[in-house]
Amino acid sequence: MAGLQQTNSEMILLSWVRQSTRNYPQVNVTNFTTSWSDGLAFNALLHSHRPDLFDWNVVASQQSPVQRLEHAFNIARQHLGIEKLLDPEDVATACPDKKSILMYVTSLFQALPQQVTMEAIREVEMLPRHSRVTREEHIEVHEQHFSQEVSFTCLLSSCCSKMVVSLPT
Repeated sequence: MAGLQQTNSEMILLSWVRQSTRNYPQVNVTNFTTSWSDGLAFNALLHSHRPDLFDWNVVASQQSPVQRLEHAFNIARQHLGIEKLLDPEDVATACPDKKSILMYVTSLFQALPQQVTMEAIREVEMLPRHSRVTREEHIEVHEQHFSQEVSFTCLLSSCCSKMVVSLPT
């Protein structure tokens, strides 16, 4: 039951984020990991509710991911009273920590307007589901004819990246 409640909470939170950032074409939030690493989603979320705080075009086009993340966290601290719970360098990675992102986005959800439409929830329900993964690292080795295919699946914080390397035998 707790898992179902967590899933429903995540779905509502993701629906709110997607609904809030809909008018920002550079932003497409589909998860609580990789969708946040460039800093655009955090800034779009803030700007959608408080456009008076900064110029979106300047932030979106002229800054690096770490600078955009730093900007968003500073705006949230100064104007919404949300403590800087994340380090930009920890988020600007290939696989940021899902629980950390969820915690911070929940803080934003509590501080900003929270209207979520049924349309936004249905949209999230239609997103492709990613398989649940653990923090373990798996290595699979497959041999095929004259080559050896090595698959490294690095599973970090519910984020999966896969690299296939073919080596001659």
